[in-house]
Parts: sequence; structure tokens; C-alpha cells
Amino acid sequence: MRRHLVLGFGVVLSLFPFYWMVVMATNSTEEILKFPPAVTPGGELMANVSKVFTEIDFFESMLNTVLAATGATVLVLLFDSLAAFTFAKFHFPGRTVLFVLLLATMMIPPQLSAIPQFVVMAQFGWVGSLKALIIPATVNAFGIFWMRQYIAGAVHDELLEAARLDGCGFLRQYWHVGLPVVRPALGFLGIYTFISVWNDYLWPLVVLVDPDRLTLQVALGQLNRTHDTDYSMVMAGTVLAVIPLLIVFLIGARNFIADLAKGAVRG
Repeated sequence: MRRHLVLGFGVVLSLFPFYWMVVMATNSTEEILKFPPAVTPGGELMANVSKVFTEIDFFESMLNTVLAATGATVLVLLFDSLAAFTFAKFHFPGRTVLFVLLLATMMIPPQLSAIPQFVVMAQFGWVGSLKALIIPATVNAFGIFWMRQYIAGAVHDELLEAARLDGCGFLRQYWHVGLPVVRPALGFLGIYTFISVWNDYLWPLVVLVDPDRLTLQVALGQLNRTHDTDYSMVMAGTVLAVIPLLIVFLIGARNFIADLAKGAVRG
């Protein structure tokens, strides 16, 4: 009983910021700033949403964000799982050294790579294009590390040996033996990557120089003014930006749990 109370308190504590965001989005700024502030949802949501649509090109920005997040997620799932499968199940000279160097890149703050990355994108002529958001996010060290650890324990060497005896090459072993087993890990990595790219602010702010072609986070940042910020409008835009993430998380988490259950039954 005590454990359930602690877990319930943790759930309430975790959900409170989302509740407060909805409260702020459905009230006026005057209601938010007065003391004590409003603690229940109000009736100003549609008015605040209308202000968001007036101030920024919300749907164009959302489309750019969906394209960037979807493209990066698909490529990350492909290349990270392929690299992880190689590190986990195939022996080649320098494998350990390369993997250690890969892990070392995780200690480099992303802010340090912004300038050299921008220079590379400028040389490719991709500044201002969504390709500058998708291609640099194609492979990441965390995804390779996560998939490598999962593959090492989930994909048994006996399965790969049997596949080799049947004449399967490297790519067929990866596609037909490795991927079906590691679907839960791919589900988590897909959710993590999509949310990370969706919420990224710094890199799109740097590389998307065209004010008419922004991602959603950068566009929402334009709602904050130096003076007289309409906080209810900002929160309304934030609520709209969070809804697609909730949908992706619910769908992805459901499939993730289902794949885990299938694996447990098979085991």
C-alpha cells in the first residue's frame, strides 16, 4: 500500500507541470499574474490559440518539424542499428578502440559542434534547408551504444551461426535475424529520437536562416517578447506543440510494451 502511495504521488508530481501548462493556456495573462493565480482551467483557450495562429505560421512550422523529426528518426533507426549490430556481433580489427572513441564523443557538448557543423552545412549549400536538420542527426553515439548493448544480449550467436550455415550474408543476418529480435529497443530509440529532434531549439535557430521556414520550437520562441509577453498565448502554442508528441509517445509506447510482452512469452 505504501509503495502504491509513493508511486501515485510521483505520478501526480510528474503530471502537474502539464496540468499547469493547460491552466495557463486556458486563462488570460491577467489571471495568471494575479495573486493567488488561477489554478483551474479557464475559457480562453480558443482565443489564445487564435492569437498563436495570428502571430506565427504555426502549421507550416509544424510541417517542417514533422518532416525533420520523421526523416531523422527513420535514418537513425537504420544506421544506428546497423552499426550496433556490427559492433555487437562481428569481430574486426580495432573494434574496441572505435567503440571507445564513439563513447568518448558522448562527452562533447552539442554547443561546441554548432559552429563547425554550420560551416560544413554551408559548404554543402544546405543552410536554410531541412537537410541541415536531418542529415547531422542521422547517426548518434547514444543510439549506437543503446542498440549495441541490447543486441549483445538479445541476439544469440547460435541464431547467426545457423543463418550463416543457410548462406545468409551480413545484411541478411541483420535484416532477417537481428531486427525482428530488437524491435523493443528500436521502439524506444525511435521515440527518443523523434522527441529529441522535435524539441531541438539551438541547431534549427542557427541553421534555418530563412524566417519563413522555421521549425515549431523556433517559431514558438518568437512569441516571447522583451516587453509585454502574453504568457497565455505562449502556453497555448506550447500545448499545441506537445499534442503530437503525446500521440507519438502513446503509439510508440504501446508497441514497445507489446513487443516486450511477445519477447517474454517467447522466452
